[in-house]
Amino acid sequence: MLRKVRISLALLFFTGITLLFLDFTGTVHAWLGWMAKVQFLPAVLALNAVAVLLLVALTLVFGRVYCSVICPLGVMQDIISWFSGKRKKKGYRFSYSPAKKWLRLGVLALFLVAIVAGIGSLMALLAPYSAYGRIAQNLLSPLYRWGNNVLAYFAERAGSYAFYETEVWLRSVPTFIIAVTTFVLIFVMAWKNGRTYCNTICPVGTVLGFLSRFSLLRITIDAEKCNACGLCSRKCKAACIDHKEHRVDYSRCVACMDCLDTCRHGAVHYAMRTRNASAQSCREGAGEKSGSGQADASRRTFLTATALMAGAATLKAQEKKVDGGLAVILDKKVPKRNTPIVPPGAVGLRHMAQHCTACQLCVSVCPNDVLRPSSELETLMQPEASYERGYCRPECTRCSDVCPAGAILKINEADKSAIQIGHAVWIKENCLPLTEGVDCGNCARHCPAGAIQMVPSDPEVEDSPKIPVVNTERCTGCGACENLCPSRPFSAIYVEGHENHRII
Repeated sequence: MLRKVRISLALLFFTGITLLFLDFTGTVHAWLGWMAKVQFLPAVLALNAVAVLLLVALTLVFGRVYCSVICPLGVMQDIISWFSGKRKKKGYRFSYSPAKKWLRLGVLALFLVAIVAGIGSLMALLAPYSAYGRIAQNLLSPLYRWGNNVLAYFAERAGSYAFYETEVWLRSVPTFIIAVTTFVLIFVMAWKNGRTYCNTICPVGTVLGFLSRFSLLRITIDAEKCNACGLCSRKCKAACIDHKEHRVDYSRCVACMDCLDTCRHGAVHYAMRTRNASAQSCREGAGEKSGSGQADASRRTFLTATALMAGAATLKAQEKKVDGGLAVILDKKVPKRNTPIVPPGAVGLRHMAQHCTACQLCVSVCPNDVLRPSSELETLMQPEASYERGYCRPECTRCSDVCPAGAILKINEADKSAIQIGHAVWIKENCLPLTEGVDCGNCARHCPAGAIQMVPSDPEVEDSPKIPVVNTERCTGCGACENLCPSRPFSAIYVEGHENHRII
């Protein structure tokens, strides 16, 4: 019964979070956006005390149910492992193995160093929620959108407009390669050994594993009823049940409940911890081959990990895009920006660096194709804004609505109209009125802030070609001018980002 409840809840969370990354209409986020906000690392970085305390309390009561129910990467591994187990004669394919504490602590230490040193790309590589987000956004979202476009095609020919086509494009080659590599590695580990990733690599699993050693409810083995058949060990995908010693490594147990349905003698229970079990967890915490001093140091390491998860990465930006025009023209190229552009609500580069987990949720929901993952090493996979395909429309606040880590603070339309994320810069050498001798004024006509005016290029000649003049005090950096400029391959006007956003 408990196993069925766990599986039902896990599938509910997994489906909901996956839909958050697939949905491009914004309707799913209104109902299920909270699922992203209760993910462990985003909640810590967003200083969401309610969510963090809830997850800690959940772990202290039920064990690592976060890993088996709430974490999408954990549930994905369970699905892969389940399919692997359906193969002939593969139902009982696991075995107990001692914890690789040196590897778990080593990866956790590396994760903490990445946070403290501001290496956001490394932090994002190790974070489970972010890893799944990249897999969903880069591998599942294109398939979902292609399917939608097929439905839109047939619906339109049937006289229905219930669906509309959406563009499918590769936002970042490096991020796509990382997503594919991550998926392949996790798939192989889950297919062969179940929860290897969770119990050897995942830093969140390591932190929660420390807390779960003190959980109120846990898996217990009744030595009097157990006949040492080993079925529980061979069914345990976390490899944490030592049936010979009637012992469970609670730091690795993800409370999947598979062992409960496997035991044929009623020797395995999910029950309140006893005094003997408490003593066992203390022995495990100290380590059978290590001294109590090492146990204390290990304990401090875990506590420090939880505290330091509010640290930071770094952000800069750039990437390859193409033009979305109707004519056969040169593709637009990304201008060289001295300062990258981060969306309104991000406050500035430093704030983004301190909170962004590079989960790609904001990238996946951006309806104007403005956000894309950075390709630069120091900010790899973190979002940046660029205007080759669209511009940041004044009425859109989608990215701030969905960010679970507080990297993009929630704003409304009125707030957005007053936030300056950058300013437009005119490039004389690219401007068509001067290079081609034609009238243009596209940038001035489409500027939502009215920050651009067309003036004669020669003040002494009234009918001389008109060129744009930018009022940098009114410009918000939305990128409408850059996106709609007809000059190719580089726009005659582009947006230079601001390190710190300002209110105008």
